[in-house]
Amino acid sequence: MNENWPDESQAELGELPEQPPMDEAPASTPPESPLEETASPKPDLVLDLVLDNLPDPIAFDAPTEPLPKVNESQNITRPEIEDVKVQLAELVKVSLADLAEQRASLISEIEKLERRRERIQRELKQNFVGASQDLAIRVQGFKDYLVNSLQDLATTAEQLELAPSTPPPPAPTPPAAAKGTTKLHLAEESFQEEAKRIYKLIEQYRQNPNYYGPAWQLRRTFEPIHAERVETWFFDLGGRGALRSMNSRLQNILVASAIISILRDFYDATLRVLILADSPERLGDWRRGLQDCLGITRTDFGPDRGVALFESADALAFRADRLEQDDYLPLILVDDSQEAVSLSMLQFPLLLGFAPEPQLRQPKSGGLDFFE
Repeated sequence: MNENWPDESQAELGELPEQPPMDEAPASTPPESPLEETASPKPDLVLDLVLDNLPDPIAFDAPTEPLPKVNESQNITRPEIEDVKVQLAELVKVSLADLAEQRASLISEIEKLERRRERIQRELKQNFVGASQDLAIRVQGFKDYLVNSLQDLATTAEQLELAPSTPPPPAPTPPAAAKGTTKLHLAEESFQEEAKRIYKLIEQYRQNPNYYGPAWQLRRTFEPIHAERVETWFFDLGGRGALRSMNSRLQNILVASAIISILRDFYDATLRVLILADSPERLGDWRRGLQDCLGITRTDFGPDRGVALFESADALAFRADRLEQDDYLPLILVDDSQEAVSLSMLQFPLLLGFAPEPQLRQPKSGGLDFFE
């Protein structure tokens, strides 16, 4: 074979030897003869032979397996879809039932909580009213006390005379005291030393009140009108008698507290105070007033303590008799609510009663009137 023809291996690799151009001939080559022209092959024939010897191309696009039909796959999954739909419907139904049950339970719990809140609010309102009742009574009492004190102060200022002060007149000699008054020499001529001491204490309460003093000592402001009542009871009545009631029970308690404070200064713990009133409410007023004016506590109240409270005159007289037998000195205080005084109480040496104005006497009432 001619060396210029490509072999099979070169044909497969697509490598062909370079052929000299056919249409270009060297200028020095002489023209070929007709015989040589017939003997040499044509370029088109050579290209056809090369293409015939190339291998067949591989068919890459031909499918190796048949594809399933779309309609057949849809027919296979339709029952499964129907089952899923049925299961979802049942699940939604059960979930809705659970939600409805939970909603009903929550509504019931909310109603219970609302009823409980209303009940608690009612109880708090009732408890607040009950707890604040005592505070309201005290505030009202203090208000009345301030109003009356200012009125008395204005009256005293109008009657005040700008003149040099004169020493107090000597204490008048009271009539002879009844039997059983030997402990307190209020009606004897030897009372001069005790009288000076009483005047000094009253002046101290007026001029230099000690609001933080010891217990059983007066801790409130003492006006001239109160001092006048105390002096009347000591020097004019001899420690046994009734004073005209003032505008409020709190002021009566203030006068009684001053008398108790003076007697405690003389007799200390030997003095025992017995209070008579016709209702627990008024006895409660006396207890709170004495605590406020004398600085005592609840522990000082009781049958065997410094102050005892009574609603019955017979019980008070029996207790006073027992105290005298035990060498104590009873001081009996009678509230202005008592319309009559038991004769059994007149046998004791110290008695202080408050008599209301005849035209101001009111019928008894069961209310919680703190001041009359």
